[in-house]
Amino acid sequence: MAQVLRLTQFSPIFYLPASGFAARTKEDIVLDERVDVAQKAAPSAPQMQGADTTAGGSDLLSLILTSLDDDKAEEIVTIPLAGKSEFADHMVIASGRSTRQVVAMAEKMSDKIKSLYGQSPRIEGKDSGDWVLIDAGDVIVHIFRPEVREFYQLEKMWTPAGSAKS
Repeated sequence: MAQVLRLTQFSPIFYLPASGFAARTKEDIVLDERVDVAQKAAPSAPQMQGADTTAGGSDLLSLILTSLDDDKAEEIVTIPLAGKSEFADHMVIASGRSTRQVVAMAEKMSDKIKSLYGQSPRIEGKDSGDWVLIDAGDVIVHIFRPEVREFYQLEKMWTPAGSAKS
């Protein structure tokens, strides 16, 4: 157990841990207390992954599909990945008409996921706006401009011919 040693009213607090001498200011102590409080509160926040909070990703998938539909995404395709991959249960591929629309759809979807699940999904490609990847845990979302989507043809890589559902 550390001992507290206070020299004067204006000096920093010095802790004498068993391993040696370490000087800590009041700010260090306050920051440590805030980190402890945040770590204790974190487990109560819902997790994006796992069957308990997303029912295998179906609630999250519904939210994502609704968000894309509300934002006028085109050619929305859902690919089930259960049994094919361990990194997600579903993949959603959609197109936007412009880089601005692609980025806006990604930002709005990220905000909706954060407000409902308490965690921000990881987003890649938002700076260029040609292809934005959103990793929302159980659902991976790709939003393309039409020309870029045609070039990469992700649907053909992940589904047998004609089995992708819109």
